Amino acid sequence: MMQDLFDNQHSDEIAALLAVAAEGSFVAAGRRLQRHPSVLSKRVAALEARLGIRLLERTTRQLRLTAAGVQLEQKLRATITLISEAEQEAAAGAAEVRGLLRVAFPAAMGRQWLAPLLPAFLAAYPQVSLVADYSERFVDIITEGFDLAIRIGELHDSRLIAKKLGDQRRILCAAPAYLAAHPAPDSPQALLDHNCLRFSGFASFPEWRLTNGERQQSVLVSGSMTSNDSEALLAAARAGLGILAAGEWLLNRDIAAGKLVRVLPDWQLDAQGGIYLVRPSARFAAASTLAFKSWLEDQFSAGPPWQIGGR
Repeated sequence: MMQDLFDNQHSDEIAALLAVAAEGSFVAAGRRLQRHPSVLSKRVAALEARLGIRLLERTTRQLRLTAAGVQLEQKLRATITLISEAEQEAAAGAAEVRGLLRVAFPAAMGRQWLAPLLPAFLAAYPQVSLVADYSERFVDIITEGFDLAIRIGELHDSRLIAKKLGDQRRILCAAPAYLAAHPAPDSPQALLDHNCLRFSGFASFPEWRLTNGERQQSVLVSGSMTSNDSEALLAAARAGLGILAAGEWLLNRDIAAGKLVRVLPDWQLDAQGGIYLVRPSARFAAASTLAFKSWLEDQFSAGPPWQIGGR
């Protein structure tokens, strides 16, 4: 039975089922596993035939797990977690920092501020092989098998162990050319008369929720450009298209260079939240995970790198 559990074919069937359950379609699951959707469909069908039970309900519009499929998926994930923890426990006793380390970074911030720091970490720990994943989407580090992730904003996943690296401040800016043609707003409500560059990734989208420490005000802004990519909006702001609300990590270099100017400097968006390093569990953490955690905390010990660079 144990040999059957770890048979390569059976493992592929299980991986296909878990990926489809997580992604909601064979196409998305295929992208995740880098396999053609038809291959995953055949693997799930083979698993159903082997077990003698239907695990997925297939319609023209969606896929969903049957009751038996949900039960099997939950037990498989619990088993995978136990196996992973057993491996980590075995490796934790090693004094040497080595092995594969998978870290998920927010795309724009990761590329601008964290990627330049990573060679120093790898030079300090030459036996670590780092997989750095950059994405603006919300990454489920437990399901997707990451050791650590950097999160911006508020944390809602109680399964994660979090360490706050610094505060997160979202401020408003515009190019001098835009402000020369459009008088700067003197209140949040005045933003209604401006072209606002809107980031669709904000939890409050399309509202901008502003605070000055004493008062809070929500404004339903509008503008000629909306995007899920903060760097695209930054390019538009530099070109004088409108007012941008974004994190200091994105804006401070341009402010220091005079390319952007603060707007409503006494106000900021979403006062709560921060920059966090998160990991799945405090138990049996691999030596490489703990080394990266300690190293990154050192990088932020004097303040976030974008604050230092912006001074």
